[in-house]
Amino acid sequence: MKSEHIFKVELEWKSKNEQSIDLTKKRYTKSHNLSIDGKPDLMVSAAKIFKGDPELYNPEDLLLSSLVSCHMMSFLYCCSKHKIEIINYNDQAEAILEVNNDGSGKITKVILHPKVKIIDETKIDLVNSLHKEANQLCFIANSCNFIVEHHAVCYV
Repeated sequence: MKSEHIFKVELEWKSKNEQSIDLTKKRYTKSHNLSIDGKPDLMVSAAKIFKGDPELYNPEDLLLSSLVSCHMMSFLYCCSKHKIEIINYNDQAEAILEVNNDGSGKITKVILHPKVKIIDETKIDLVNSLHKEANQLCFIANSCNFIVEHHAVCYV
C-alpha cells in the first residue's frame, strides 16, 4: 500500500529598495527567503556564475545537498538491516550542470564519493554493495532524471 506525504515551503522575494531591478541590464536581485514551518529560514540566491550572492546557498547547492543527505540516510538504513556498525560517513559530492546557449540547462550527473569507516573488515564488500541498494531506496535519487554515480570507499 502506498502512502502520500506532503512537504511545504514558502518562498518570499522582496525588493530591498526601489532599485531592485537594474533597468540597464534588466536583472532583478536573485536573493530570497525560504520558510518551512518550525524550522529556521534559509536565505537563497542564484549561484555566483548566474549573478547571485555567492555567500548564500543556491538551488543547485540545495539539490545536491538533498541527494547526498538522502543517500546517506538510505545507506545507514541498509547497514542497520545487516547489523553493520558504521563509525564515520563522509561524502564530498559533486554535481555537473550543463548550460545551453539559450540560458536553459540541467544537472546531467551527480557523483557521490562516500567514505565509510566500519569496525568489521569482513564486511567491506557488503558495505560497498549497499550503496546500490541505498540508491534504489533514496527518495531524492528516485525523483531525479540524471545519472547518480557512486565512487565509494570503505575502510576499517
